[in-house]
Parts: sequence; structure tokens; C-alpha cells
Amino acid sequence: MPGDPNVPGMRLWSLHPRYLDRQGLVALWREALLAQAVLGGRTTGYRRHPQLERFRAASAPVAAIAIYLRAVHAEARGRGYSFDAGRIASAGDAARIAVARGQLAFEWRHLLTKLKARAPEWLSTLGTPDPVLPHPLFRAVPGGIAEWERP
Repeated sequence: MPGDPNVPGMRLWSLHPRYLDRQGLVALWREALLAQAVLGGRTTGYRRHPQLERFRAASAPVAAIAIYLRAVHAEARGRGYSFDAGRIASAGDAARIAVARGQLAFEWRHLLTKLKARAPEWLSTLGTPDPVLPHPLFRAVPGGIAEWERP
């Protein structure tokens, strides 16, 4: 992830998880579980990670990350992976979070760069979605790259 070299590269994609290759989906699952622990106050690491700002700003942060994780789990299950749904917090509902179309475009370019290097065969199956879909927790709105991105 571009940005401060002292901040580890957590990536909680705004993109729909359908675009991620196996490695990306597994990494997203792990990182979102870590984010859930941070937002739930169960760990002291990563508390200031900029990727968590939008979840913290949600009316129900733990519910928001639980919804995020459920969508990742659904994508994994659809591909035949066995992620443990029991690790997702049982939290209520949360409102969808706005994500700027510029952020989605930035993440799409970032993902394409990663996939060209590590999974060109997966990349060839994606085509060029128009529009690029956000993760189901998010709703696309006009705007540029998020401030927390620090490109």
C-alpha cells in the first residue's frame, strides 16, 4: 500500500471481493478479521491504521466490519473455500458507507498492478468491468481518492 512506511500494508478493499484472486481474498479475510479485533477493542495493534477511519466513522463500527466480513465469506464460500464464519462478530445492522468513485478507480488500478505480477491468469478472467463494483457494504458516490489512502 502506498503511504507511510511505518504503517503496515493492511488493505481493506472498497472493491467487490469478486475481483480478488485466491491470494488476495485470503489476505482480505485475515486483514478484515484483524480490523474487527481492533474495532472491537480486542487488540492494541493497528489502532491508528488509516484504512480503519471509514469504519470508525460508521454509526456502528463493529457491525460495519461484520457486514464487510460476511460479504468476503460469501465470496469465499462461492468459490469453495472454507473460511470460518464463526469468527465474524454477531453484530446488528449498519448503514452502507459511501466510497468515492475515484477511490474505486484508484483501487482498481492498484489491484490490476498486483494481479499482473502474481495472478495474470485470474486477471484475464476479469475483463474490464464498467462500472467497477464496490464491496456490498459500500455505495459509490462522486469524488476522488480518499484522504486516508495517501497515494
